Amino acid sequence: MAIDTADGASLSLQPATPRETRIALVVLAISALVFVGCLPFAKVQLPQVWPFIPIYESALIVNDVITAVLLFGQFSVVRTRALLVLACGYVFTALITVAHALTFPGLFAPGGLLGASPQSTAWLYMFWHAGFPAVAIAYAWMKSRPGEEEQRSAHPWIDVLLGIVAAAAAAAGLTLLATAGAASLPPIMQGNRYTPAMIFVVSSTWVLSALALAVLWRRKPHTVIDLWLMVVMCAWIFDIALSAVFNAGRFDLGFYAGRIYGLLAASFVLWLLLIENAVMYGRLAARTRELAAANRELDAFSYSVSHDLRAPLRAVDGFALMLEEDYASRLDDEGRRLLGVVRSGAQRMSQLIDDLLEFSRLARREMARERIDMGEVAREAAAEIVHGAAAIEIAQLPPALGDRPLLKQVWVNLIGNAVKYSAKIAQPRVEVGARSEGTQTVYWVRDNGAGFDMRYAAKLFGVFQRLHKPEEFAGTGVGLAIVQRVVARHGGRVWAEAAPNQGACFYFTLPAAR
Repeated sequence: MAIDTADGASLSLQPATPRETRIALVVLAISALVFVGCLPFAKVQLPQVWPFIPIYESALIVNDVITAVLLFGQFSVVRTRALLVLACGYVFTALITVAHALTFPGLFAPGGLLGASPQSTAWLYMFWHAGFPAVAIAYAWMKSRPGEEEQRSAHPWIDVLLGIVAAAAAAAGLTLLATAGAASLPPIMQGNRYTPAMIFVVSSTWVLSALALAVLWRRKPHTVIDLWLMVVMCAWIFDIALSAVFNAGRFDLGFYAGRIYGLLAASFVLWLLLIENAVMYGRLAARTRELAAANRELDAFSYSVSHDLRAPLRAVDGFALMLEEDYASRLDDEGRRLLGVVRSGAQRMSQLIDDLLEFSRLARREMARERIDMGEVAREAAAEIVHGAAAIEIAQLPPALGDRPLLKQVWVNLIGNAVKYSAKIAQPRVEVGARSEGTQTVYWVRDNGAGFDMRYAAKLFGVFQRLHKPEEFAGTGVGLAIVQRVVARHGGRVWAEAAPNQGACFYFTLPAAR
C-alpha cells in the first residue's frame, strides 16, 4: 500500500493517485475471489472454537481504538468535521464490539452478561454493522468538494471530547435496547440458527453498506482515505454476506470467514494511517539531517566570511592608525579628519559584520524553555551598558519562560538604545518595568531622550533601518531587528510609542511563568 502524500499535507486531503487506485483494486479483487471461494461452503458446520471469538473481538477493538486515535490526531491538524465523524465511528464500533463480546452466549456466561437475552448478541451485530456504514455516509456528505467551504472546527479537542461522548452514548443506548429492550425487537436467533425474520433485518444492514459504498463513490474527487473506506465497505459487505446471509448460523464456515473479513475491514484504514506516519517520520528525519548539514555549512560559511572580511578591515584600520600616529604632524586638518573617517568606517563595518552574523544565528539557535528571573537579567544587561547601572531604574519584574541568553540580548539592545538616545539630555532617565496581562507579561523600557516620529515606526524593526542620522547616534540598525526576532520566537510581539524629543517606550510580551 503506497502513499504519495504531498509534503506537510494531511492524508485525508490528498487525492488518490492511479497507482493507489490500482493497489486498492488488487486488494478488492483478492477479497472478492476469497469470498466467491468461501460462498459454496458457507453453511458447512465447523467446531465451536470458543477462543476464536475473544481473540477476534479483542483484535478488532484494539484496531478500532488505534485507528480512532490516529484519525483524531489528523482532525486536530485538519479540523474538518467530516474527519471527526469518521473517527467517532471507529470509537462507536470499538465500544459496541465490547458489548457484543460480553453478551455472546456461552463466552463469559451461559446466557451472556449485561442481562442479555438469546437475541442480544445478534441484534448488537446488526446495530454494529449498520452503524459504521451510516457514519461513512455522514462522512462522505460532510466532506467538501472543490469550491465548497470546509466545515472547520475552532476548538478541536472540545469537539473530540463531545464526539467520544456521543459515540459512547450511541453504543450504550443500542446495547440497552438489545439487552433490556430485547423483547420489543423481533427474534432473529433460535439457538445458534437464524429465524426467517433474520433475512429482512440483515438485508437492511447489507443495503446500508452498499449505500455507503455508493455515496463514497459519488462524492468525488476521491482522497486516499476515501479510496480505502470504499475497500472497507466492500469487505463489510462480504462480512455480512458470509456471516449473516449465506450461512446457516453460528460456528459454520461463513461465521468464521465473515469475521475474518470484518477484522480486515477494521485494519485497512489503520494500515493506511500507520504507513503515512512512517512516511512522514522518514521525511522529517531526512529534513532534520538536511537542516543539520545546512547549518554546519552555514556556520563554516559564516566563519569564512567573518575571517575574510575582517582581515582587510583590520589592515585598513591598522594602516590608518599608523598614518595617524606617525604622520599626523605632516597632515593638515582635512587629512587628519579623513583618516578619522577611514578608521570610523572600518570599525563600523566590523560592527555590522558582528551584528549580521548574530542576526543569522538567531534563526538556527535551539531555544531553551526555563523560568527566568527577568529582573536579574535586566540588571545584568544594564551593568554591561552603564557601570553599576546607577542611571537606570529597574522595577520589580515578573519572571518569564524562555531562553536566558537570548532574552538578555533583548534587554541589552533595548536598554542600550535607551541610554544612547537619552545621553544628550541634561537629566537622562531610563526606566524598566512590567505589567501582567493574563497569560502574558508586558515588559517595557522607557527613556526621555530623542524619541522619533511615529509615522516612521514601521521601519523600526527592519534590518539596517535607522530613524536618526549616523553622525547623531552611532549604530548599525540591526539591534531592534534582533529584538523582534527573539521575542517572536518566544511567542510574543514588540512595539513602540514615541514622540520627537520626548523620549520613547519600547514594549515586548512574553509568556508568563506560572
